[in-house]
Amino acid sequence: MGEPMSRPVDEVLGAGREAIRRHAWREAFDLLSAADASAGLSPEDLESLAQAAWWIGRLRECIAARERAYAGYVASADHPRAALVATALAKDYYGRRESSVGTAWLNRAGRLLEGVPECVEHGYLVRTRCVVAFEGLHDFDAALALAQQTSDIGTRYGDRDLIALGLHDKGRILVAKGQVAEGMALMDEATVAAVAGELGLLTTGVIYCNMISACEELADYRRAGAWIEAAKRWCERQAIAGFPGICRVHQAEILLLRGAWAEAEQEARRACQELHDFYLSYAAEAFYKVGVIRLRMGDLSGAEEAFRQAHELGREPQPEFSLLRLAEGKVTAAAASMKRALADEPLPRLARARLLPAQVEIAIAAGDLEAARAAAQEVEDIAKAYGSSALEASAVCAWGALQLAEGDASGACRNLRRGWRIWHELDCPYEAARARMHLAAALRAEGDDEAATLELQAARSVFERLGAVPDARRATELLGREADAGGGGRGEPGRQATRAFMFTDIVKSTKLLEAIGDEGWEDLLRWHDQTLRSLFAGHGGEEIDHAGDGFFVAFETAPSAVECAVAIQRTLANHRRTHGFSPAVRIGLHIAKAARTGRSYRGRGVHEAARIAALAEAGEVLASQETVAAGPTRFAASKPRTVRLKGISEPVQVVTIEWR
Repeated sequence: MGEPMSRPVDEVLGAGREAIRRHAWREAFDLLSAADASAGLSPEDLESLAQAAWWIGRLRECIAARERAYAGYVASADHPRAALVATALAKDYYGRRESSVGTAWLNRAGRLLEGVPECVEHGYLVRTRCVVAFEGLHDFDAALALAQQTSDIGTRYGDRDLIALGLHDKGRILVAKGQVAEGMALMDEATVAAVAGELGLLTTGVIYCNMISACEELADYRRAGAWIEAAKRWCERQAIAGFPGICRVHQAEILLLRGAWAEAEQEARRACQELHDFYLSYAAEAFYKVGVIRLRMGDLSGAEEAFRQAHELGREPQPEFSLLRLAEGKVTAAAASMKRALADEPLPRLARARLLPAQVEIAIAAGDLEAARAAAQEVEDIAKAYGSSALEASAVCAWGALQLAEGDASGACRNLRRGWRIWHELDCPYEAARARMHLAAALRAEGDDEAATLELQAARSVFERLGAVPDARRATELLGREADAGGGGRGEPGRQATRAFMFTDIVKSTKLLEAIGDEGWEDLLRWHDQTLRSLFAGHGGEEIDHAGDGFFVAFETAPSAVECAVAIQRTLANHRRTHGFSPAVRIGLHIAKAARTGRSYRGRGVHEAARIAALAEAGEVLASQETVAAGPTRFAASKPRTVRLKGISEPVQVVTIEWR
């Protein structure tokens, strides 16, 4: 097809209308925009342009077209149609978190329908008010009455979409009130109409989306996953890509739970891009999920940045923000943050259920067992009220952790084993592995060190597969302690392991300290440590030691060590360009066999790695020739040169990694 306006306007307009019928949204948007620029569009065609803009995630253009369509209907005194467009605009502005503007449009729609005999447009206005009462105000009783009114109007006028939306909303409100069986039955009834193709495109998408959200709120992840697959098949049949970005957020949730973290983060980040000018609540949720993944992988600075973006878009990043503070060792800050999250505003019970397990963990860390007990009891009560297996698993694991803290190892074992089984059956590997690690502690407290070792080994295997570096490191530490006590395992003294060792050091740190003073040095060192630790975690590095301004880190493979070293130097250089300053760091790399003792390594290879680092210049990555020969990397290296290392009799060959 040639350029749109190389053809007559009528032909372009007709092609745009045909593209709308085929759900070819991008094509329709381009064609209708071209026709509009040439001759202007009728209110009906402006609505089509808005529809196309909506489906491709162009909310600003959608709003602009709808506002013009509204003006056109008002000018022609078509008040019902103008009210319908005003109702759509209200939802658009609510989606952008511009609630006052959304409410103004909703009120305008109401005024337009005053004195107008009841019609279908009244039903869509009532339905939008129902959503505001339910999702915005959490006034379940008012929302329930409005949902019933929506269905009644739909029934009187034979509007299948309204009938289905009313049933669907009534169902999800009942679920939120704790009447799960009755509510899900109504949602199922509405969804049958969607699956059968009896409803409009947008209504079908809304019902699918809300059904998935309801399943996620109930922590019914199996059902949520099944509906996601059903929604994908529906999208394929309709030749659409789903709601812009929104479907990706749901998919990321399930991938995260199933342990496919790389894919989950990819979906979430793509959702962030698609939703940057669209429905901000979902964009905020996408950023939050990125933060969860980064935190679990040990990238604390990456997690904090994602949580900050979620917060800016209106999503309180809890409970993971409080768990981030806990991971940083800031127990008091974590407890205060969690307390505020639970007390900020009255939350629906299902929303509280997502916060309470973290409250138990943080309260135990803070030594506040009374608060932990209250939170464990509340999550148990909610789990019983809603009949959710995942909430039950959260509850029994919370009780197990509390019992362990109180010295009731036998009770902890029973609850943690039960929690592990439920998480395992639900195919939630991270949660199951966490339960196993706590179970190992309870077994050890009972004196069953052999069983504890088996649980820790199983948990560590899962953590390593997922990329949960901090948890894997903790499991390794615990195994090392057991080995030192005679339990065997990875930490057995003298056991040989081949690792790529990295040593880092800030160059001329004493002069730098003198130049910027103690307070400035502490701030700089804090930023340096957090930045490097995030990069270690992101590349699978295990921090072995941290002394002053340097790190000793071990990697499973040489390419991972090289990738991490380059990432460190590039991150520092980029910060230097954008902020004017960052410390100069030298890095040494060497792959060798060493003896594993607890969580440390000893032997000649470790000394060689440290001596190589001492020879490096500021901003240099200096590696032994063995390191670059151990596996392919994306980075070039200099020609090898022979050097002598202090305390090492034989000379070694080293190369400089070209990272710039």
